[in-house]
Amino acid sequence: MNGIRTTTLAALLFLSLTPRAFSAEGDPARGRHVFGACAACHSLQPDRNMTGPSLANVWNRKAGTLPSFSRYSDALKSANIEWNDKTLDAWIKNPQHVVPGNQMTFPGIQNAQQRADLLAFLKQATESGGPRPAPEGGGMGGMGGMMGGGKEADLKKLEPEQRVQSITYCKDTYTVTTANGKARKFWERNLRLMTDSSARGPDKNAPALLPAGMLGDRADVIFSGPGEISQLVKGKC
Repeated sequence: MNGIRTTTLAALLFLSLTPRAFSAEGDPARGRHVFGACAACHSLQPDRNMTGPSLANVWNRKAGTLPSFSRYSDALKSANIEWNDKTLDAWIKNPQHVVPGNQMTFPGIQNAQQRADLLAFLKQATESGGPRPAPEGGGMGGMGGMMGGGKEADLKKLEPEQRVQSITYCKDTYTVTTANGKARKFWERNLRLMTDSSARGPDKNAPALLPAGMLGDRADVIFSGPGEISQLVKGKC
C-alpha cells in the first residue's frame, strides 16, 4: 500500500513540475487557418505593416519597437516585454491583461489549443526562410469576425472599372467616374476616402475604387497620399 502511495505521489509531483510535457503541441497546418483571421491586420512580410505591425521576426523582439511601424500605443512602447512563446501566448489570450491600455481591438483567443496552433504556424513561418500566405477568409471563434481575413489587393494593377478618373461632390452625394467611362453615385457616408503609401498602394494620381460592404452601395477610394484627395474631389452640382 505504501508503495502505491509513493508511486502516486511521485507521479503527481512529476506532472506538476513538467506541465508542458503533457500539453497539446501546436499544429502549424491548423495554425495557418487560425492566422487567416489575423491576416487583415497583420502581415508576415518584413516591414509590410497594415493596421498592426508586421509579425515577421517577432520572436525575441521587444514589444513596440519595430522601426517601420509608427502607430504603437504608449502603453505597448513602455511595456518592456520581449516576445517569446510565453508572452505571445499570454498576449493572444488576453492583450488587455498583458498590457492594459493598448490599442489591440480583439478580446483574445481563450482556447489553448488554438493559441498553440497559431504560435506553431507563426514560428514556422518566420523561422523557415520566409512567410507563407494565409488562406483567404477563414475565421476563429475567439476572434469573431472583427479581424476577418482576406487577400490584400495590389492597387498598382487595376482594371478600368477600378481606376478613378474623377470625383465630384454635390449636396450629400459623391459621383465617382472610372476609366471605363462609368459614373457611380454614393451617399456621402457610404464612400470612404483612404490612403495607402505602401508598395502595394496605388500609383500617384491613379486612385483605386474598391467595393465595400455586402449590398454594393458602399465603396472605398484609395489614394497614394492625402494631397491627392483635395486635388481630385471637386464640388460640382
